[in-house]
Amino acid sequence: MALIYYSMAGEGRGHATRARSLVEELLKEGHDVRLFCPGDAYDLLAPVYAESSVRVDRIPGLVFHYNRQKKLDPVRTALGAFGYAVRMPALIGRLEKLFRIDHPDLVVTDFEPSLPRTAKRVGIPFLSINHQHFLLANDLRSLPWRLQVHAWFMAQVVRRYYSGQAATVISQFYFPPLKRNWEGRAVQAGVLMRPEILNCEPVIGNHIVVYLRKFASENLMRALKACGREVRLYGLGKLDHHDNICYCEIDDRRFLEDLASSQALISTAGNQLVGEALYLGKPVFAMPEPGNQEQHINAHYLAESGAGEWTELEFVTPAQLRRFLNSLDSYRHRIDPARMNGNSVAMKVINDFLEGRVQICDTAERHAPGVSRQVPAP
Repeated sequence: MALIYYSMAGEGRGHATRARSLVEELLKEGHDVRLFCPGDAYDLLAPVYAESSVRVDRIPGLVFHYNRQKKLDPVRTALGAFGYAVRMPALIGRLEKLFRIDHPDLVVTDFEPSLPRTAKRVGIPFLSINHQHFLLANDLRSLPWRLQVHAWFMAQVVRRYYSGQAATVISQFYFPPLKRNWEGRAVQAGVLMRPEILNCEPVIGNHIVVYLRKFASENLMRALKACGREVRLYGLGKLDHHDNICYCEIDDRRFLEDLASSQALISTAGNQLVGEALYLGKPVFAMPEPGNQEQHINAHYLAESGAGEWTELEFVTPAQLRRFLNSLDSYRHRIDPARMNGNSVAMKVINDFLEGRVQICDTAERHAPGVSRQVPAP
């Protein structure tokens, strides 16, 4: 069996959750896996694999910074990124020593730049499995013009993270067409599902689940109190119950139980969580984080799919939330849970490379930045 090095971005939980989904699949097939995790990803995955054969190494990573208005601070974030870039050569040198000792058979990365750069240096192929490459490969002309402009600028950032991957798998809960020059070169998968999600038997209960990152607006709290449903709110810490709102500490097992038995999810618009909720048949009311244009794009496609609605976090109203909750049956009918599970698609690409069924193209970047023309659609 193969030894696979796997790295992921460390901001938020989505990258680590995707990685864990594939790690579990790889372990079932008998492969050895070594993880390289920054920030939140390390905090999530290190305890999970503490008693297993999977080694989890902490590495530096990029960090998002927020201002006093609780919006993404582009200046501080950019300065942090500059400092990370300055220190990256030393990190690559350290990783190269591990490559020379372990001789991994394949490298997989989820939007983390140092491991693929090291792989290129030592001549080992790497695969890109993430959400962010939708900005390069998807035809986004159905977006409002403002989001199209943001998508173009964000795509330039994605392009510079790394290039030369032997295959690109895009994990996403929506499926716009691929750009013509990416057809047959990138693979659109659904969201990568961890075992706990796959083993769920969802039911429709009497409560709704709310997941937030770090903060909530006064308008949202007012709308939740007026929604007429029991609310189980995660992300603001353990607080005293207030009216219909139960404040819950982050606990993966309890959160999943609550989500699987909920009527709907109200959350930020991260690709991973929205996809997991849709897989469980739960309509989603999405509120993109202020300044996070990727989440705004996710929210647009959620509404376009008919499986949910969205609004700005600061401007949600009780009337909007009630309209959403009164239309849950209509949203449920538009959800296709089977299409949300992308595990088999991603694993097929990995196994094709491990078993030598796909030729690696050294000139891939000439055809489409960072992707091989030999990658077959599953």
